[in-house]
Amino acid sequence: MNRLVRIMMVIIALVAVVLLALPTILHKSGLHPVYNGLRVELPGKRALVITTSHGVLSATGETEGAATGVFGSEMTHPYYNFLDAGMNVDIASIKGGEIPVDPQSFMYMVKTPEDTRYLKDQVFQAKVKNSLKIDDVDMSLYDVIFMSGGWGAAYDLGQSEALASQVTQAFYSNRVPVIGGVCHGVLGLINAKDRNGKLLISGRKMTGVTDKQIKELGINMTPLHPETELRKAGVQFESQTAFRDFFATHVTVDDEKRFVTGQNQNSGHETAQNMMRILAERK
Repeated sequence: MNRLVRIMMVIIALVAVVLLALPTILHKSGLHPVYNGLRVELPGKRALVITTSHGVLSATGETEGAATGVFGSEMTHPYYNFLDAGMNVDIASIKGGEIPVDPQSFMYMVKTPEDTRYLKDQVFQAKVKNSLKIDDVDMSLYDVIFMSGGWGAAYDLGQSEALASQVTQAFYSNRVPVIGGVCHGVLGLINAKDRNGKLLISGRKMTGVTDKQIKELGINMTPLHPETELRKAGVQFESQTAFRDFFATHVTVDDEKRFVTGQNQNSGHETAQNMMRILAERK
């Protein structure tokens, strides 16, 4: 009996060690890499972070499912990169009001320092609870426009006529903003048109979450998939791969330096910093 108890205690201890080490293991495997590149300061410039308003992971036509929304780090990473560079940062969503945040994104094994900072930041939390409605936002007033991903974005960013129209207006505004996003957030670009009525992103180099990552995660009931939709829009799709694409990352800048897109949840820091660097180099 004592031998059995000792064996059980050893097993419990081993499980505890693995659980405690899991965040480090995932990070070392490629999840949420630390950004060590060049940083810029843009005091007084304005940034807009756009998210989904959809909070249910379900098949098309169904209304019940697991809670979802914006993936935490895909909102917190760009927000704090912009804020710490001295920018004024606003938060908007498709419907406005309280933004659904995927509860899984704050689980201890994937939660980032920026997520922890957000959970203590009453100002940021107030912006998320009272986000601006896309229809009411004038994107021509912003220098940087960033679209966050998460499963929720598959249900409303690409389907929003208001967002597509706003992207078009912003692109041709005198402010000449840098526009981009990560993961499913890039779906917000697929229906924007140029002055000739053609898709604005056609022919441009871009990235987003891959079909491979979606297949590996086993969540394919969402109505739109970024790689598929970007290719349909005529984008020159780029990406990196890994033993699981959840651990890969890639950031793409189009030739005109108007769009910066990141492959997935690992790309937030680099995408945001590249957007600001482009803006800084225009001075």
